[in-house]
Amino acid sequence: MTFKILTLNNISVRGLERLPRDRYEVASEIGHPDAVMLRSADVHEFAFADSVLAVARAGAGTNNIPVAKLSRRGIPVFNAPGANANAVKELVMAGLFLAARNICQAWGYVRGLQGDDDAIEEAIERGKKQFVGYELPGRTLGVVGLGAIGVEVANAALGLGMKVLGYDPQITVQRAWQLSSGVEQALSLDDLFARADMVSVHVPLADGTRGLVNEARLRLMKQGSVVLNFARAPIVDEAALLAALDRGAVSSYICDFPTKAAKDHPRVIALPHLGASTGEAEENCAMMVADTLRDFLENGNIKHCVNFPEAVLPRLVGGCRIAIANDNVPNMVGQISTCLAAEKLNIADLLNKSRGDLAYTLIDTDGDIPPSVRERIAAIPGVLSARIV
Repeated sequence: MTFKILTLNNISVRGLERLPRDRYEVASEIGHPDAVMLRSADVHEFAFADSVLAVARAGAGTNNIPVAKLSRRGIPVFNAPGANANAVKELVMAGLFLAARNICQAWGYVRGLQGDDDAIEEAIERGKKQFVGYELPGRTLGVVGLGAIGVEVANAALGLGMKVLGYDPQITVQRAWQLSSGVEQALSLDDLFARADMVSVHVPLADGTRGLVNEARLRLMKQGSVVLNFARAPIVDEAALLAALDRGAVSSYICDFPTKAAKDHPRVIALPHLGASTGEAEENCAMMVADTLRDFLENGNIKHCVNFPEAVLPRLVGGCRIAIANDNVPNMVGQISTCLAAEKLNIADLLNKSRGDLAYTLIDTDGDIPPSVRERIAAIPGVLSARIV
């Protein structure tokens, strides 16, 4: 069987090489695709073909994808969490130095100097005092969100000699193992903001994180503190942040999201969304998402998915597999099993996982599953999709 992959952005060649050409047809224009791969293309108004089984983003955020709408069709949305973590971490580290040493302001001052070398030297000696900064060792960095990027930022800041506070009530076991024991747990967000000299946010954009950096929390921060945002623009209440900058409560805002209001503020350093803009990050994201997509299409396994639960079941030799996405309601597995039993199909292995309102089931049978059985399973109320893998 050949799978057809529609690409909506330029995907790294190293990623596409993970999809063998004898089994995959990949193109930017293709009819009846089995999956869609993209990076930053906004597909909220895109007409996904009925043939689409999965959508894969070669990046971390999925705000450009209508996840809820695709969920109702039983379509998993894959991303590449952590593949760009080092790239973002390095830019955050750069942001710490930009803020601490007034580098951009000093560079701008030098570029504006006029005259010969003697005049420039005199102006430098006269003007450099206004750019006096501070050193990072001993300063406290608060890291909000300890996922792949937050953990790397926290560990790197420790390496610079900083004290680090971390806050993430939903930290995974995997990330906890990666986090240095030198990172102190903040008791709450308010505790973190009150104790940190610099705060860096690394959380996804959701209802609970929109405006997380707000007026109340900014007023808790020390005079002359720094805020860094390389996550998503709306996580910071920009109006409140600009007001804090104007009154001197916050000395610098380093972000990856220029706006008309912020980009010309003298205390704002806004970069053009450079967080994951390295060749290495693009390659890592493309390779991770290509591997994930291939495992789903060929085996039905789900990893690195933002809407359906992780579900990985080793394949049995000589069996047949059906993959089912459904609403997370009682007796769903029982109804599916009844359909298989009616065809005298023995279940050799089964995995059922749920995530919120959605569930996903993988079933291996000893014999082949006829298309008619798949159709009966797909017709069960609450089943969103059913596919013989």
